[in-house]
Amino acid sequence: MFAYMFHPFSFTMRSFSIFPSPYPVLSRPVCIDDIGLTQLEVGIPPEDEPEDGSARALVPVPGGGTAGGAEEGGGVLPPQSQDGTTVVVAAGPGTVAGSALPEVERETWTRQMDFIMSCVGFAVGLGNVWRFPYLCYKNGGGVFLIPYMLTVFIGGIPVFFLEIALGQFMKQGGVSAWNIAPLFKGLGLASMVIVFFCNTYYIMILVWALYFLLHSFSSPLPWATCGHPWNTPNCTQDFRRACYGRMGIGTGTGDQSTAFNGTPSPSSSSGLLLPSAAPVPFNLSAAQLLFNGTCSDVEGMRSPVIEFWERKVLRLSSGLDEPGDISFHMVLCLIATWVIVYFCIWKGVKSTGKVVYFTALFPYVVLVVLLAHGITLPGAWDGIVFYLKPDWSKLLEAQVWIDAGTQIFFSYAIGLGALTALGSYNRFHNNCYQDAFVLAFINSGTSFFAGFVVFSVLGFMAAEQGVDISKVAESGPGLAFIAYPKAVTLMPMAPVWAALFFFMLLVLGLDSQFVGVEGLITGIIDMLPPKSALGSVRREVVVAVCCFTCFLIDMSMVTEGGMYVFQLFDYYSASGITLLWQAFWECVVVAWVYGADRFMDDVARMIGYRPLPYMKWCWSYITPLVCVAVFLFHVVNYKRLTYNTAYTYPWWGEALGWCLALSSMLCIPVTVAYKLLRCKGSFRERWQHLTTPVWGRHHMEYLAPESEAKLLPPAGAKSSLHFESVI
Repeated sequence: MFAYMFHPFSFTMRSFSIFPSPYPVLSRPVCIDDIGLTQLEVGIPPEDEPEDGSARALVPVPGGGTAGGAEEGGGVLPPQSQDGTTVVVAAGPGTVAGSALPEVERETWTRQMDFIMSCVGFAVGLGNVWRFPYLCYKNGGGVFLIPYMLTVFIGGIPVFFLEIALGQFMKQGGVSAWNIAPLFKGLGLASMVIVFFCNTYYIMILVWALYFLLHSFSSPLPWATCGHPWNTPNCTQDFRRACYGRMGIGTGTGDQSTAFNGTPSPSSSSGLLLPSAAPVPFNLSAAQLLFNGTCSDVEGMRSPVIEFWERKVLRLSSGLDEPGDISFHMVLCLIATWVIVYFCIWKGVKSTGKVVYFTALFPYVVLVVLLAHGITLPGAWDGIVFYLKPDWSKLLEAQVWIDAGTQIFFSYAIGLGALTALGSYNRFHNNCYQDAFVLAFINSGTSFFAGFVVFSVLGFMAAEQGVDISKVAESGPGLAFIAYPKAVTLMPMAPVWAALFFFMLLVLGLDSQFVGVEGLITGIIDMLPPKSALGSVRREVVVAVCCFTCFLIDMSMVTEGGMYVFQLFDYYSASGITLLWQAFWECVVVAWVYGADRFMDDVARMIGYRPLPYMKWCWSYITPLVCVAVFLFHVVNYKRLTYNTAYTYPWWGEALGWCLALSSMLCIPVTVAYKLLRCKGSFRERWQHLTTPVWGRHHMEYLAPESEAKLLPPAGAKSSLHFESVI
């Protein structure tokens, strides 16, 4: 259709070359992947080429360079058709994918603070409140901050920044953003699988919090007393009083902790079922030794908190193989929670950005109120001292460093693709480097601050029960639904503090939930080809389908055996090994396949300056080594999954768990093998083709002007320009 002849260029059809060129000319093996251009794959099958002669110019594009990033690529503006729409420009060190249809602008945050609040809401979650304080106490108190902060700077911040910057630069969600190295798009698929599993089981914590919240508006609290239909004859409100009474010893009216000298059962103080094997010896003394005995007579007694949790909320069956009936009340709470999540995200980041101001900030208000109340309680300062008391010998234990690394990857929400999705809605020149440090400070600061709130209450609880604080310290659901509710029953105005605490848990988990779902939705929508029927599906429908799919899976978790299913998802699908595997490959692909220096240059184009060199060193060496070390430690020290140390999962349950873990981990090697096998040519040609970045159309706007001077070949060079039909 077109024939242009002028010196020094010669334009012909069907192929392209510029000689000489600063870039190697690839022979471009044909890739058999049958995909649309908007999926941003490098190249297009010949059979998809039309007969109308629509053309793309295969020229070096902006942002190109060597794998090490030492050399900048040339570039041109994309050819324009007569109606002004962009035509695809491709090849060389990168490919620009576009469309002959008018471009739809990607939605952006109304204000940059919307992005900050969304990241705070997503990354700062329940793990900051119920896991970090326990790890800090367990691993040497204040000493734990040394390995924790070191891991923050060499593992947490580098990967956190990488994911946000990648989304902002590529303007794509967790899957399509990996067009930066298309061979490794399995990284995006793996993150989608992980975040899907997280969205599925994480919401159950919100369901339980909502259920406790609804029962907090009664006095006395239903988990404070016995005598309810769900209680057993062994339900006991005061274990020590029952212990003394069955031995014929008066309890008196004084401080019973002064008359108790011995080793109480850890289970008795935490409310867990007492072990039946070992009686607990103790001595009771006033001025003189009056009685020696054991509490074996009262073994089997249970706290009303435990019975409310296991017999009313969970209605716990005997094992995974006995799912039992569905709880109607829990189904209603599940529906209500998913409806809230749906209406928070159905309109995109515009609506999410408004809701997140409340969901991200309100928990801080509650934490401050709880701390102000907690420090006034008897024993609170003992709890805080216990939380921070340093044990320097712990630094020599490998487990302390492993716990620090694992907590970082959990609490920073790394490897889920949601941070990449959130970053993709930023303005191109937003300072994501600064944002990463601010968000890291907020995340870790929240974890540390929450420890004061938790241990002030646990100190009070230990003082009231006359036991050591280590006997009441819990983490995870044990803290949220056993230890803290029990502590609340000992406070004046118990319903008020219970309602405040569980509402905080609900809000704290909600923003993590709907931002996680937003990450999943963004990845799915970005993969839908806009020219197809699927591409025209409204966002509201996609959100509804995803929420409903997760809801159907959640139905297995509101049965009598639902807790076993929940723990299976929690232990395997989003475990330490899956997140560490994901973070390792993210660093390797960016640093060694795309090029660490090259990515640093791309960041400089966005923020105006290059980040500190330590970022490049972390991506290239330090962070991958940290991930490998912690990963191997988890594998070597793997233990079979148990519930409450009393129930061990059957072999088929464990096998199901490993299927959940491998479903995401295998996405990366399987996708690499599939893409290499589907392409033709030598291995070197396939590698060059499949690791050539595919740029979005927005890159031409921001990157082409600086490279226009590099378009023309050297003077006197005999060059020919050929166009290849693609549309």
